[in-house]
Amino acid sequence: MDVLEALLDGPRARGAFLLRMLLDPPWSLRNEDEAPLTVFAVLRGSAWICHDERPPLRVEAGQVAVVLGPDHYTVADDPATPPDVVVYPGGRCNSADDGRALWDERSLGIRTWGDPDGDCVLLVGTYEGDGEASRPLLSALPDVVLLGHEEAPTSLLNVLAEEMQIEAPGQRALLDRLLDVLLISTLRTWFAGRRDEAPGWFRAQHDPAVGEALALLHQEVAHPWTVEELAAQVGLSRAAFGRRFTALLGEPPMSYLAGWRLALAADLLVSSDATVAALARQVGYGSPFSFSAAFKRAYGVSPQQYRAGRASA
Repeated sequence: MDVLEALLDGPRARGAFLLRMLLDPPWSLRNEDEAPLTVFAVLRGSAWICHDERPPLRVEAGQVAVVLGPDHYTVADDPATPPDVVVYPGGRCNSADDGRALWDERSLGIRTWGDPDGDCVLLVGTYEGDGEASRPLLSALPDVVLLGHEEAPTSLLNVLAEEMQIEAPGQRALLDRLLDVLLISTLRTWFAGRRDEAPGWFRAQHDPAVGEALALLHQEVAHPWTVEELAAQVGLSRAAFGRRFTALLGEPPMSYLAGWRLALAADLLVSSDATVAALARQVGYGSPFSFSAAFKRAYGVSPQQYRAGRASA
């Protein structure tokens, strides 16, 4: 498992909100759903993504944009168009003028909403949950990732757009996976085209020794790794490996491993009902006590408190 694969395992769609929107100018959607990540694709026409304190960004037909939350932003036919719809968590949408609910009023069938004769067609996929394991990935991205026409995965867009209009057994799971593929393809292409600007963990996976070591750490996170063993696995001395790893990742190997183990544990506390003892073993801690102590140092609360807090959020 390479680093990008491991980080992308965090923002995985589980019952993601997916919608095809047909919009007739003038239109403007104020997005206040506070989702950690949303994928926008323009299938026809064009749109502007407008953050409150940043220059607006134009998205044209065939392009894909990934927008990071939870900050609010506006998607419109023109940056000057005032919002007429406000989007809230779960896809709930109300009129910006009088607050009335608009979902039923403008529903156009299966996962389709808006105006029947709309000139602009948007595909929207919203990830409504996030995770600690994906934080290094999301923190390395700008507010909006935009792929040009020559980079965008057009064939994936077409498949997803077609499948969104089908209702069949297992369709939600299928759509989740297709959205994941679109996101992974988009981010992988974006990073690959900007390698010099990419974070250390992305550049590190292209280093023969450090990349191999990272793959080992992610594949066998519970293994009792030492710097000596990792260095031997990749054919370097302990000192040379430690220097090379730290120069690329910004921290020593064991520090990186400890942070990764705790990030995985944080996500597992939310996504599973496994006991703290079982989670401790799963991420490589010898005892629940040592795991709980390390977790509290990193997150400020015990594993049980973290689980309870996320459950009530």
